[in-house]
Amino acid sequence: MASRREAPLMRGGGGGGGGQPLSRGSRIAAAVVVGVALGCVCAFFYPEGFFSSAPDSAIHWPRRADSVACDTSREVANLKSQLLSLERKNAEFRKQINELSMKVQLAGQGKNEVLHKAGPFGTVKALRTNPTVAPDLSINPRLAKILEQVAVKKELIVALANSNVKDMLEMWFTNIKRVDISNYLVVALDDSIESFCKSNDVPVYRRDPDDGIDNIGKTGGNHAVSGLKFRILREFLQLGYSVLLSDIDIIFFQNPFNYLYRDSDVESMSDGHNNMTAYGFNDVFDEPSMGWARYAHTMRIWVYNSGFFFIRPTIPSIELLDRVAGRLSREPKSWDQAVFNEELFFPSHPGYAGLHASKRTMDIYLFMNSKVLFKTVRKDAHLQQLKPVIVHLNYHPDKSDRMKAVIEFYVNGKQNALEHFPDGSE
Repeated sequence: MASRREAPLMRGGGGGGGGQPLSRGSRIAAAVVVGVALGCVCAFFYPEGFFSSAPDSAIHWPRRADSVACDTSREVANLKSQLLSLERKNAEFRKQINELSMKVQLAGQGKNEVLHKAGPFGTVKALRTNPTVAPDLSINPRLAKILEQVAVKKELIVALANSNVKDMLEMWFTNIKRVDISNYLVVALDDSIESFCKSNDVPVYRRDPDDGIDNIGKTGGNHAVSGLKFRILREFLQLGYSVLLSDIDIIFFQNPFNYLYRDSDVESMSDGHNNMTAYGFNDVFDEPSMGWARYAHTMRIWVYNSGFFFIRPTIPSIELLDRVAGRLSREPKSWDQAVFNEELFFPSHPGYAGLHASKRTMDIYLFMNSKVLFKTVRKDAHLQQLKPVIVHLNYHPDKSDRMKAVIEFYVNGKQNALEHFPDGSE
């Protein structure tokens, strides 16, 4: 029998007759090409594969979400840690900025950043009021909270007291309350005064322990305690508050804040007893041996009273306190009022740089010392009609009795209340 053959594949020829059959290698190569092409098409249209199902794919999403959540928690914790670190650094920077600001203000004193042309004759006025310092609450946060509650318009009356002057302190704050003054504070120098003030509903502040201050505050006399105020007041000024410093041998009849000018670093009452001695005068010194030049003109003024003055929170004011406190610590026998005036008034000269602080003398009939009252006012019917803002019993040692008599005269209208006292002390 003849064997049966399959017809071979024919290779197409050009133009004419029949084609030639494909070889075995060519067929394999063609199959590979077709397979690769199909694979590429499938990979393009079915990237997840033919057999991936929706439920199986969904299983992967929660796992990815869990991973993202863990990463987010770590990032949040890291951010919180960085935030705390930045807040600490920010607080340090703020403190440094405050310190640098004070140094810049001090360095800039007397240096004009802007040049001004002088105006016409008689119209030129120099600057009288220095700018206040930037408050630094980090100096004493506890005191800052007290002052925020007590002060009015960043101003308050401050007095220092220990147990030696308890009776006069009671008269002092009783009259302050009577005049309806609310912005005042007692700096208690011992436990007894602190308790006494609290029991009488008087605003009181007790400093943190300080051996140097506490020993003087508890046992010191009037002058020693008076000298402490220059150290203690510094914190008030650094916190940005203006202080009306008051001794406790003072009676209030009106609110003193209604009578302040606030145009100077220091406004102080005077120990002067008339216009010349209080506000200054030309005192001619006579030296006959000089012949034609025998008369020398001098300028005189009675001292400011360091027991009642208004001080603004300025660089010159703080420098004044530092100068006085420094000298009192180096010169323990010095009188604080004498040092206070020397630092305010002495000009610069070889070997000494004077303080550039502006100052104003208070009206001697409104802010009255006891010499003015007992030597002049009580003997003058017209002056008796004036109502002072305060009377300071600074010239007389029998303070308590005279304070009571002054209250009788001005508050209760007893016209003869002052008559039996001598002009001066006995």
